Amino acid sequence: MADVTVRPMTADDADRVLAIYQAGLDGGNASFETTAPTWAAFDAGRLAEHRFVAVDADDAVVGWVAVSPTSTRAVYAGVVEHSVYIDPAAQGRGAGRLLLGALITSTEAAGIWTIQSGVFPENAASLALHQRAGFRVIGTRERVGRHHGHWRDVILLERRSPTIT
Repeated sequence: MADVTVRPMTADDADRVLAIYQAGLDGGNASFETTAPTWAAFDAGRLAEHRFVAVDADDAVVGWVAVSPTSTRAVYAGVVEHSVYIDPAAQGRGAGRLLLGALITSTEAAGIWTIQSGVFPENAASLALHQRAGFRVIGTRERVGRHHGHWRDVILLERRSPTIT
């Protein structure tokens, strides 16, 4: 996508990143969360070296991707969980594909062999994006949590690096 590029996320991106996050949460099919965190909480919970934003031709942030460790145990040092969010007005322009590509390159360079995520089954666009990026469905966690008073299933996805053995 010629009008969308990816760069590392900085603290200057905080307001747009959190606004895009909140827009995704408001849509109802992105997360069990209902309110975006503060920047301090966001920053503390995600690995700084694997955070990227997609920007348009005016350098406005239109999406982001970031990872969190799945465990503090050394054996899981190569496994992360990611989130990817795209501004509703920018969806369908390739930002998600570019962000996942940057994330995959970044994590593999750091020796991370598995990226995982949980996606609501109703989020067909996210499931398709992940499949195109080489993620596979591991299974469905049925009725794993309540969201707005209703039980929700979550599809567990993972991408195993073909280059890290």
